[in-house]
Amino acid sequence: MPLSRTASPAAADAATRSKVRYVILALIFVITTLNYADRATLSVTGTAMRAEFGFDAIRMGYIFSAFSWAYVLSQLPAGWILDRFGARRVYATSIFLWSLFTLLQSAIGVLGSAAAAVSALFALRFVMGAAEAPAFPANAKVVASWFPTAERGTASAIFNSAQYFAAVVFTPLMAWVTHAYGWHHVYLMMGVGGLVLALVWLKVMKNPASHPHVNRLELEYIEQGGGLVNGHSRRTHGEPAGSSGWALMRQLLTNRMLLGVYLAQYCINVITYFFLTWFPIYLVQARGMTILQAGLVASLPAICGFLGGVLGGVLSDALIRGGASLTMARKGPIVGGMALSACIVGCNYVHSDWLVVALMSLAFFGKGLGALGWAVVADTAPKQAIGLSGSIFNMFGNVAGIVTPIVIGYLVAKTGSFDSALAFVGVNAAVTVFCYLVIVKDIKRVELT
Repeated sequence: MPLSRTASPAAADAATRSKVRYVILALIFVITTLNYADRATLSVTGTAMRAEFGFDAIRMGYIFSAFSWAYVLSQLPAGWILDRFGARRVYATSIFLWSLFTLLQSAIGVLGSAAAAVSALFALRFVMGAAEAPAFPANAKVVASWFPTAERGTASAIFNSAQYFAAVVFTPLMAWVTHAYGWHHVYLMMGVGGLVLALVWLKVMKNPASHPHVNRLELEYIEQGGGLVNGHSRRTHGEPAGSSGWALMRQLLTNRMLLGVYLAQYCINVITYFFLTWFPIYLVQARGMTILQAGLVASLPAICGFLGGVLGGVLSDALIRGGASLTMARKGPIVGGMALSACIVGCNYVHSDWLVVALMSLAFFGKGLGALGWAVVADTAPKQAIGLSGSIFNMFGNVAGIVTPIVIGYLVAKTGSFDSALAFVGVNAAVTVFCYLVIVKDIKRVELT
């Protein structure tokens, strides 16, 4: 049917504009779902593995943290590599390697002794963390290339909400596989799935300017809206090239706005890593559930986190389109959501399981609502260093993956309960609010000097 004579040029453009950016977003959503599911394999299989190999709570905390030690240490090299070689090749290599290391974890039982199995598990979780290091900075780089500013909050929220979708889909699935077939099969299933996705990524992913299915209208829409359609910025004559190496990193780390964003991400990820590591074990040990029940119950807060995550991005972009400043549009959902997340402490004061699940669900809804950090990175990172800025942001955030499981392991071992552990998580939610209200001022793109 031909377009109406009264249809506006913008409406006509929107009708004929290709939608390849949504295909790319769907792909990074699926990959990020697998990414988080692979991280969470140990939290689901941990109870069965502890029974087989005799881990105590403290040793389990260290094994949980092995992933994050390497993940954090590898962030800066990953950022430089991304800025040098681009997201397509680096991300494909990352997916392939972390999936291979996941697959190999299925075989630690053949080593015989419990000590050898523990050492192998720690080592495999460590190299898996190194392999996953480019993933989220690559997501931010892809979103900065494929989406204009007015759609970037929603796009970032959608790929970031994959962490909750992973829990909704894969936590019950992995719990059922563990219950029905044994923990080994969880690692086999996840590893093989990732190897297939690495090939799919290479087949589908290109920069907007070189993608064969992007038409001129979509390319112009992305570029005019602030998207970096070539995967990087084109430096014009007279524009500073920026520093390199440690000098560039020093500029990023001494920027007050970015430092506040980085510190806030650490606090947000304390909640994330509690959920990825100790939450199913909390349900089994503190609430008396079976592994299968814990897997099913854990999906309920995850559903709320997913819904909150998508809502946060949609709300933020709607505020921008309605005329709100970028600062207000990003800060509002973050501050409101993280204030809501502090209600996780209420689980210490209720006895009914359904109230615990309700409070956890409310807390994770708030955490999802406020999880706009990656949108803020795409909005603020210098155009010449999106990969490096995203890696520093991710490095700060995932220090929580080292600290959280170890601190909670010690708190549980010393007190015999999870009460102080939940208080620790709630305090970090409150500190996130402080970071965005007091440290972070205006949210805007940093210009290199």
